[in-house]
Amino acid sequence: MSFLVLVRHGQSIWNLENRFTGWVDVELTELGEQEAINAGKKLKEKNYSFDIAFTSVLLRANKTLNFILKELGQENLVIHRDQALNERHYGDLQGKNKAETAEKFGEEQVKIWRRSYDIAPPNGESLKDTAARTLPYFDKEIMPLLNQNKNIIVAAHGNSLRSIAMKLENMTEEQILQFEIPTATPLIYEINGKEIKRLGFLK
Repeated sequence: MSFLVLVRHGQSIWNLENRFTGWVDVELTELGEQEAINAGKKLKEKNYSFDIAFTSVLLRANKTLNFILKELGQENLVIHRDQALNERHYGDLQGKNKAETAEKFGEEQVKIWRRSYDIAPPNGESLKDTAARTLPYFDKEIMPLLNQNKNIIVAAHGNSLRSIAMKLENMTEEQILQFEIPTATPLIYEINGKEIKRLGFLK
């Protein structure tokens, strides 16, 4: 048996400013840093420790992971970084304020870009596109380790983590669009052979 913990990064500067972030490398806010520290404390209280960590190549996910591992006393843990775990690329919307974008393109169009499974914004990725790069990496690099009873933490982004959750829980396209992952709130799965159980968010 093993545990998989998925953690979305803490609040970023562009989360606070209500901007589409995607692959743009932005810092955590002070609140985001504190959220990450708190996530580490909660995991420590429940006696979680990890054999390997995975994260994207983006700063906000890396910093979140570092804060968590420091709280756990596991700063020397092996960390694998890969852009397969990056956030969904928002293309031409990156850097733009979400409210201003809705005014420019219409609320309905922006809602389609944000909330449909397979419709991408201009020059960007849909959730389906994100899953197409995240899941092969997960299947090749992470799932075999879980099957070897390694406990793993993945610090990444809302949409790359939703892709993983969708696979683990066999969610439909409609279900995953309603599934929200709060910032820096560990989502825990127990893996026992082919049996995968969601233990829930650690709040």
